[in-house]
Amino acid sequence: MSETRGPTLFIDADACPVKDECYRVAARHGSQVYLVSNRRIGVPRDPQIALIIVDEGLDKADDWIAERAVPRSVVVTADIPLAARCVGSGGQAVTPKGEILDESRIGMALASRNLMTDLRSAGHETGGPAPFTSADRSRFLQGLESAMRRAARAPA
Repeated sequence: MSETRGPTLFIDADACPVKDECYRVAARHGSQVYLVSNRRIGVPRDPQIALIIVDEGLDKADDWIAERAVPRSVVVTADIPLAARCVGSGGQAVTPKGEILDESRIGMALASRNLMTDLRSAGHETGGPAPFTSADRSRFLQGLESAMRRAARAPA
């Protein structure tokens, strides 16, 4: 990547299965990428890709990202409360499976997440997430591209 001209891309990086896809889309848009983690992870040597290591602790990475999410930013995360914080600041959020969480969808996503949390707390087995597939990867690329274009049109 060279000159930054596109939206800023934040990646909730600890368990993100689509980092390579993020790098490719960000390069196409000329975007700065921030991978935020509480541990060291491998990242490409590129001036437009930065690894941010936050302190250990609950929500430290989420707080770092949410404090910087603005209308010209996109956040890649499976963390629905983090996505809600970013959308509330005008940013875009995309899950690793390609779901765009925007103003019209974030309320339902939070309600579903809270319901599942309550069911698990009550002792109900809810199962885990479905395995990540190549179809998920394809949906992610489409969702990320759409979110990046929308963020690029947002006022600076």
